[in-house]
Amino acid sequence: MSISTVATWAVVIGGLLICAKPLGLYLYRVFTFQPTILDRPLKPVEDLIFRAIHVSRESSMSAVEYGVSFMLTNLVWAVMAYVLLRTQGLWPFNPEHFGNLSAGLSFNTAASFVTNTNWQAYSGENTMSYFSQFAVLQFLQFVTPASGAAAGVAFVRAMAGRPLGNFFVDLTVFTTRVLLPLSVIFGLFFVAQGVPDTLLGYLHLHTLTGATQTVPRGPMAGWEAIEHLGQNGGGFTGANSANPLENPTALTNIAQSLAMGLVPVAFFYMFGRFTGRTRLAWTLMGVAGTLFLAMLAMIYFPEAAGNPIVNHLGLLGHANMEGKDLRFGLGGTAIFETSTMAFSTGSVVAAQDSFLPIPGLAFFLGMFLNMVFGATGVGLLNMVMFVILTIFLMGLMVGRTPEFLGKKIEAREVSLTAIAFLLHPLLILVGGAIAVSTSAGLAGVFNPGPHGLSEILYAFSSAAANNGSAMAGLNAALPFYEIAIGLVAIIGRYASIMVMLLVGESLLKKKAVPQTSGTMRTDTPLFGGILLGSIMILNALTFFPVMALGPLAEHYLLLAHHLFS
Repeated sequence: MSISTVATWAVVIGGLLICAKPLGLYLYRVFTFQPTILDRPLKPVEDLIFRAIHVSRESSMSAVEYGVSFMLTNLVWAVMAYVLLRTQGLWPFNPEHFGNLSAGLSFNTAASFVTNTNWQAYSGENTMSYFSQFAVLQFLQFVTPASGAAAGVAFVRAMAGRPLGNFFVDLTVFTTRVLLPLSVIFGLFFVAQGVPDTLLGYLHLHTLTGATQTVPRGPMAGWEAIEHLGQNGGGFTGANSANPLENPTALTNIAQSLAMGLVPVAFFYMFGRFTGRTRLAWTLMGVAGTLFLAMLAMIYFPEAAGNPIVNHLGLLGHANMEGKDLRFGLGGTAIFETSTMAFSTGSVVAAQDSFLPIPGLAFFLGMFLNMVFGATGVGLLNMVMFVILTIFLMGLMVGRTPEFLGKKIEAREVSLTAIAFLLHPLLILVGGAIAVSTSAGLAGVFNPGPHGLSEILYAFSSAAANNGSAMAGLNAALPFYEIAIGLVAIIGRYASIMVMLLVGESLLKKKAVPQTSGTMRTDTPLFGGILLGSIMILNALTFFPVMALGPLAEHYLLLAHHLFS
């Protein structure tokens, strides 16, 4: 392991740890409407918005009202995006004169971006006008992560015994107080590092050999900022952050890796402040952090060891650099790829299809768990889902009614939490089963054997987890995948959030019970270890069989020097 790798990892991981508490405190002050440094410039603007939509900061909704407001607002955005993409050729800021998108691609893109998935069945530089990029898709990259964060804040309030709040207030405040200021800071940094930000047309250059090359450009710097801060992941170009215009230097690579996790990690600390249990927050962060480091190791060390077949030819000591950028090396690539899977971002700095099977298994792990910090708000919801399931299982073992945050966990909460847990594998496994058993699904598979199965499972895992990254060996531009992946992304986004809001409201209505000597503490290393074990066992029971047919089978066949053609 090189010094540059150690330094890169230290900066990213250390930066997340250092920022967790101050940014978490800031989020707590923002969502308890306490004074902050941004009150003077932003509060008048927010008050104007609230007067226009007839809400107040102090208003509150029920879980159903909050969830319905969330879904209906997102539906309006999806319809608007669909119409604008279908009529792209009519709108300005289209210097390359791109035409209208097809009905299937418009649906897939609108569904993908409105669910914070940002799956792309297209290459941006060859498909999208500047208007579609910044007025449609970049708008969604602000408001959709803000929607998820708002749902997370409502759930945290319920856990803390407070009213859920108002969706439109939380949506507005998170956008103005968190995403916009951070996007300005990161956007200016990216411009300083050489990321273009212009509305001028593409460059058409003459190369040294006399050929003509088209260099895509556009309003990229602002896109890169919100793409990573909002765990969006959709690339301005098809190569995403592997494109040197989107990610030109080692510093921008570190900044993008850091930007993905700043708010999700701080959200965990905010949860601790709301509930008055910061030790619990650090315990949950420790569990998520352990999984993050495990994923990092699973990605880096097998790639550093190299391809077994290449090693067998006598070329020992050569890392598997296929599909990776030499500018960032294996260390910079590994931390970026770990961050994008852990924080459910989906942007990529290398070709996912080129990684060895064990790193591929790490990618699956991040999407299956969907709580290794995860996306802002949603990752915390999934972590608490596992906490409730773990406490319930522990209660069964000792014969006590389980408790969490001073509230009894009873049949309603367990049933709703179980639905939220089972929904995720249901979407992935059923979607994958339909794809491998139909000619429409198999038509998109280019690679034979276990790797082809992995590519199908990856697509549905990415959609269900609202991740959005892809293995390029699967042709997702077919009508089957455009529709199927769009539907999975929609269900995976809204159903689970709605269920967890109902769990939060159910606990809010319960009376607090005093802590006794028999109460299982959830803020200790012991509980953290039990929670970690429960997470791994539950997911292994759910996903191990299909992983044995995909990346694990591919790994052992690779060790046996077996190739598919």
